[in-house]
Amino acid sequence: MLLHWRPWIYHQAVLMVFSLISVTYGATLCNMLAIQIKYDDYKIRLGPLEVLCITIWRTLEITSRLMILVLFSATLKLKAVPFLVLNFLIILFEPWVKFWRSGAQMPNNIEKNFSRVGTLVVLISVTILYAGINFSCWSAMQLKLADRDLVDKGQNWGHMGLHYSVRLVENVVMVLVFKFLGVKVLLNYCHSLIAVQLIIAYLISIGFMLLFFQYLHPLRSLFTHNVVDYLHCVCCRRHHRERAENEEPSLEAETRQSIV
Repeated sequence: MLLHWRPWIYHQAVLMVFSLISVTYGATLCNMLAIQIKYDDYKIRLGPLEVLCITIWRTLEITSRLMILVLFSATLKLKAVPFLVLNFLIILFEPWVKFWRSGAQMPNNIEKNFSRVGTLVVLISVTILYAGINFSCWSAMQLKLADRDLVDKGQNWGHMGLHYSVRLVENVVMVLVFKFLGVKVLLNYCHSLIAVQLIIAYLISIGFMLLFFQYLHPLRSLFTHNVVDYLHCVCCRRHHRERAENEEPSLEAETRQSIV
């Protein structure tokens, strides 16, 4: 019976590997395409080192994220559906919430042959595709529904930081659920080791992402701020806060001495 099931298991494993490779390849191409679109006025050339960094970043990000989602779903089964659906709906409606809050008008010239209803259908379809990409990895292009090109060409560090912070928290929560509740998911493997490896893989992917934007981005000289600038800003705020806290007791002591 075991021998009868082995070919089926191998076929499924090969199918999953090819699916991951195709998704990672697509995400890598989207990353390069996003750079081309955002900086279409400049001649951009990505070298082998830049492509390798993007590939490692996307491979680790997508693989660890999908593995965590699979293990989380296998642990809770139908109970995981509300969490996953809510997660997808938040990503789906995020561009529309920004569009409504901005008070902008819906673009009516995406295509000359499209009516207003056709334009709405196109925007909904693009938003669903955008949500599907962001569900598994960070989309290098942010939607801007009020723009004819539907793409925000600015370097939105806040959106990227928020995305990875939320995804990291989600991954940690799902991994903890798998570790403590996934008793029958993988019987012959250490759940703690798998959980730690998946989180480390996701953290390494973030590290390669920061490495790319700090040192390997072809147009990093055009950035108003960079990764190191934000880290330096955070450290400076912390230093000023600690300095202010240290100065307050000394000022109080001097005031008391002057009163005495």
